[in-house]
Amino acid sequence: MASYPFRKAPGMGKPTRYNFWTLSLTIAAALSTPAAIAAEQNIAFDIPAQSLSGALNAFADIANVQLSYPAEMTAGLKSPGVSGQLTVRQALQKLLAGTGVVAGATDNGTITLQKAPDSHNDVSTLSAVTVSGNRQYANAVDPYSKDYAVTNAFAATKTDTPLIETPISIQVIPRSVMDDQKSGKVKDVLENVSGVRPQPSLGGGVGFIVRGFNTNNVYRNGLLQDGGYFGDMDSGNLENIEVIKGPSQLYGRTEPGGMINLTTKKPLDHPYYSLEQQFGSYDLYRTQWDAGGPINGNKSLLYRFSGAYQSNGSFRDFVSVDRMLFNPSVTWRPSDATDITVDIEGSDKNAPADFGIPVIGKRPANIPISRNLGDPNTPMGDQSSIKIGSEVNHRFNEDWAIHNRFLVSLSDSTTTFVNPAPAFDPGLALNQATGILQRNIFRQTTEQEHYATNLDVTGRFMIGETKHDVLFGFDFYRTFNRYGTSGQWVDANPALAIDINNPFPSYGISPATFDAAYLSDSEPGLNRSVIYNNWYGAYFQDQITLWDKLHIMGGGRYDWAETGRGNAASFADADALVRPNTRKDEGFSPRVGILYEAFDQLSIYGNWISSLGANNAPASNGTRFDPQIGEQFEAGIKTQLFDQRLLATLAYYHLTKDNILVNDLSTANPYDKIANLQRSQGIELDMTGYLSNNVSLIGSYAFTDARIIKDYNGGTQGNRLNNVPEHSGSLWLKYDMNGYAARDGFSAGLGGVAAGTREGDNANSFQMPGYVRMDAFIAYKQKVGGSRISAQFNIRNLLDKRYYESTDPDSNVAPGLGVYPGAPLTAIGSIRVEY
Repeated sequence: MASYPFRKAPGMGKPTRYNFWTLSLTIAAALSTPAAIAAEQNIAFDIPAQSLSGALNAFADIANVQLSYPAEMTAGLKSPGVSGQLTVRQALQKLLAGTGVVAGATDNGTITLQKAPDSHNDVSTLSAVTVSGNRQYANAVDPYSKDYAVTNAFAATKTDTPLIETPISIQVIPRSVMDDQKSGKVKDVLENVSGVRPQPSLGGGVGFIVRGFNTNNVYRNGLLQDGGYFGDMDSGNLENIEVIKGPSQLYGRTEPGGMINLTTKKPLDHPYYSLEQQFGSYDLYRTQWDAGGPINGNKSLLYRFSGAYQSNGSFRDFVSVDRMLFNPSVTWRPSDATDITVDIEGSDKNAPADFGIPVIGKRPANIPISRNLGDPNTPMGDQSSIKIGSEVNHRFNEDWAIHNRFLVSLSDSTTTFVNPAPAFDPGLALNQATGILQRNIFRQTTEQEHYATNLDVTGRFMIGETKHDVLFGFDFYRTFNRYGTSGQWVDANPALAIDINNPFPSYGISPATFDAAYLSDSEPGLNRSVIYNNWYGAYFQDQITLWDKLHIMGGGRYDWAETGRGNAASFADADALVRPNTRKDEGFSPRVGILYEAFDQLSIYGNWISSLGANNAPASNGTRFDPQIGEQFEAGIKTQLFDQRLLATLAYYHLTKDNILVNDLSTANPYDKIANLQRSQGIELDMTGYLSNNVSLIGSYAFTDARIIKDYNGGTQGNRLNNVPEHSGSLWLKYDMNGYAARDGFSAGLGGVAAGTREGDNANSFQMPGYVRMDAFIAYKQKVGGSRISAQFNIRNLLDKRYYESTDPDSNVAPGLGVYPGAPLTAIGSIRVEY
């Protein structure tokens, strides 16, 4: 019988009654074999209530056994879970309690599952479940797993509610997809999600557009981390990435388009070691490692150490990257009810700034996409950060628990640019007729301190016929950002002008020219900024279940926000100006959702959500703006097909965001802002899982109508939002010759990413053409003793198509001066050893 898990939706049927003593005796007989007796030591179990199939998969993983069973055995059944230091016998007994399924025994000592004797099911038609001493890695959080199927997501509800029961659109990209696609950066991973677009900015950072709206905030294990460069973050230490569409009331400072949460790798109960070496186009060399397991015999102390080092050139002239990531973590279980995890993440990146290519007419200039209009002598930029996080969980009993998380993020960067001047005026910086681009030298530095923490209480109880999963919480977020500039981004240096069609005579700027530029500044007396945010929030959530079919989510969040900014000639003077220029805002944001499980394979849902986000940029008269307000209406369907192994969500949404800050075109200062109203509406489809034991997929489609509704500058009302295609999508199919859970055999994959025409700026003055990019891979894995060796070859942009990812979002240059091209055909080979 094939050995692979079937993931079943919970809550699809009533549990069947059975005789408790009969079950206990049956389990005892089943576990009396020599192999079972050897496993009678206490093991730490922490399996939350979920579908029975998911609970059994987790049980097999923790107990270090192999588990296989047919899908019909557990269809529609839910396990109460199990927690504590227990033997295998005790844990299995608790796991099956109330499910109407019992454990049986055969002469050869195998454990079988069958319906309880008083069940009306015909047990003779059911196949056996076999448990042996060879561990079958079939858990989505297991490092060996090649599982695309995802049934739960933490960030959306902060509980273990299955996705099929959550009235929100959620997409989760598991580690297995990152490994198959060889996605080394978060930006590449998120191409698998509908309505998410990367938006590179000058200097190597990457932001994202979600459902039409920019987001410069990202969360790490449920807490807001430092912003600005997260999109270029290495994915080597990630377990999965969750994208929650629309506003999220359980977190402060989120954007209404959606929330991105990075889940890092956690310490392991069982030893695991992995070393991978990659090599590829443009002198790519990447080493990636992962190690973890118990430190002591009773597994009360666990560890994990993952990371990566990458060195590569680029299809862009003069561009090279060195990136390092280290992420050690330790978990301590002082008792059955308590666990404490501490992790440290250090990262460092060295790379030059690159603003891409300018626009000629209505399209990106027809010059080689490799052409760099900076200079080969530009000093290398540096971005480094350290994050220290902790998580404490304590379970009072099977229903109530308390959770605390903490994260401190410290980062700094220095970047030097040879960029267009004036940076925000394409008409003056570039003569489109001659191709002469005026330039100058500019340098910026940032120092950021971010502190975030929360305290959550979760519980379960019954009121009459209604089941309640409740959450009460409080969080706090504080950030200090010191931003300094030197050099010129307004006035051009005629000696640095460059011909975009023949740039070679202008290359080779002397070090003395750089040093002289640093002594001047485009904003004398305002070139040092201190930005301050202080955010408190209290929130609650109640997930109500009626008749195992109707799921109602209600809740809300109240925020207290302080935002301030000071600009002066020194950081000390700027800091003194923060308090007098601090604005305080507060408000309540509700969330209501409802989901009905119409059939075993289909749920219908809808939600209404609002959000609050503070503004800390000044208007031309120095005043601060009212907070941003988001509001979403969403309706859709969720379905689980192919024996409930493929989860798909189809959603329609209507989303507005008021008081969005854009550049005030009536003033010469690019830091002056003005607020407008924007709206995004559309249809999104996301799907991930299996078509069969051999075919896995992850795919998406988005129709996005994102427009400016009110423009107080005038002239752009009704225009499409920049960098948002009306139609976009992705599809990745993988074929495993021996099944996705096999430890050896050939695999192959083929996929594509597509985007329609996008407006380059909010004025809709130019467009980036649509594109389709094809990717592929082939791999072979072989079990050698206790190890597994995998060899893989990936090609990105298989057809070598020319395309453009995005424009710079007015961060450092005007969109018309900074269009970033996508990479041409790129090959990556890799060898990985796991044991």
